[in-house]
Amino acid sequence: MRPPLPSLGGSRPAKPMEAAKGSNLCGTKSAFTVLERPTAPMHAFSKKPSTSARLLGLGGLLALAFAWIVPAQAEPESTAPSCYATAGGALDICRSGGEPEGVLYAPPACRFASGVQIVRLQGRGAPGPLQVVFEAEPPRTDKRGKETCEPDLRATDPTIGASVRSGRLTEQLAGTMPPSAYRFWSGTAQAEAPPRRRHRRGHRRQEAKPAEIRTATVAREGIGARDPMTVAGRDWAGDDYRYVFMIATEAIEDRRRHVLIQARTLDFEAFDVRQRSAGTEATEWVPFGERKAETRGRRSRRSRSAEPPPLAPVLDEAGKPIVGNCSGEGFDVQGLVGSVSVVDQVYHYFYTDVLPSDCSEPPARRRLGLYLRTSRDVTAEKAWSAPQTVIDALPPDTLVRVGKAKGMERWAIAYSCFRPANAPGGPVADICLHYTSGLSVDAFKALSLFEQPMSAARSRAYLALRAGGDGGGRYSRDGFFWMTDRYGNVDTPASYPTKGGFLTWLDRFAPRSDGSEGSSLFGRPVYWSTWTVRPRPSQ
Repeated sequence: MRPPLPSLGGSRPAKPMEAAKGSNLCGTKSAFTVLERPTAPMHAFSKKPSTSARLLGLGGLLALAFAWIVPAQAEPESTAPSCYATAGGALDICRSGGEPEGVLYAPPACRFASGVQIVRLQGRGAPGPLQVVFEAEPPRTDKRGKETCEPDLRATDPTIGASVRSGRLTEQLAGTMPPSAYRFWSGTAQAEAPPRRRHRRGHRRQEAKPAEIRTATVAREGIGARDPMTVAGRDWAGDDYRYVFMIATEAIEDRRRHVLIQARTLDFEAFDVRQRSAGTEATEWVPFGERKAETRGRRSRRSRSAEPPPLAPVLDEAGKPIVGNCSGEGFDVQGLVGSVSVVDQVYHYFYTDVLPSDCSEPPARRRLGLYLRTSRDVTAEKAWSAPQTVIDALPPDTLVRVGKAKGMERWAIAYSCFRPANAPGGPVADICLHYTSGLSVDAFKALSLFEQPMSAARSRAYLALRAGGDGGGRYSRDGFFWMTDRYGNVDTPASYPTKGGFLTWLDRFAPRSDGSEGSSLFGRPVYWSTWTVRPRPSQ
């Protein structure tokens, strides 16, 4: 019998997360325009300014404030951009020092963001125009339920799950992280003191054990509610819900394995999760968090609530749960991370997973495959097709996102990679990008993603991202995602209508917001960048 999936229960934090402090849109000096506060000579304050002067001064301050919140433009580069061919030679992807980049989010030392998907919403009563959905730290509260923010957090415990946060965003501020709130979490990390016991007179009290601080986990592994992938429902058939697919982890004896779960929402504030009652195969949508408690009445809220039923895994057309190919221990669990895209009213779920033949290999040597499942109705009990292999071998730990290219009948595929050894800056981490020649699955097989040896994960299709890094030549491009339309296909903010896409990523080497070393996850900034694609000139 399959063990039950972990619950996403837990008490909701007392307050939603406040707007990120210290976030800005300025990048490194070499890549971004740096704004400095103007200074005035002392004699400028010797006389009382006139009314017109005060108005002019106020206008200047408003202009300066506006400059700080507008997405930063990279400084132009004098050299011509370098391009590489893709889509069977039909397109050029061009990289240059003039490509816009910026800081999306500079979190406090106790927070992080990964897999930031910016979704453009349309339709009846859409809570847009943009929604930002991302994986974040689990809620942390003290014994009184008050939110805590500790600067010395580290990612050391794989058993503590992450959370999913979302926030509403305007087009004008598409390059900034909006105020957001926790939507899903698998538990609350808190200081847990042992229960107090009464002792009879004459019995020696046992020394109390120190409170145990449960540290939050790394951005990739844990119990549940991580790696969200957001897509609209069948709005062409009257379904106004938006669906968020996430990765949970099920226990298999002393090992763990990834499993796909599903939630839905109308407003990105109240969410329903799919659960299966014990002893039955049928599933039902159940409000998550406080909304579930509100429906039980005052009496049940005062009493200790029963353990919620296990979450229902997403099933394929044969009734089998969609789970990772391999089980693992701790942070070694992999599989099912990807993206969902709708084309011609068909849902396409592209994801990577460990090749079954490599399950017995050490994690660093487990090759991945790119797989595709399709569905015409993601609300059905048995929604998804059997997996189809799209690419049969990728380097270990490769992250892949696939979506229909903006304004084209092609797929865009972004993947983690390293630059070649002879590239500018050396073989540093980057994000690589290709376009297919069409929308058929076979078109992926014509792409040359990596150079040999493939295990080095080097590619000439890199975007030459500049933002981030530790100042000494080290970069990371972890947990990247991009902006999409409501169907999960590649899109860009209104301020960049001619660009091919809008990427986001986490850099674990970039300085933390508080300047400390600390964790390689908490407090590390999230960056954004666009890319340029154009028809390849005829030879």
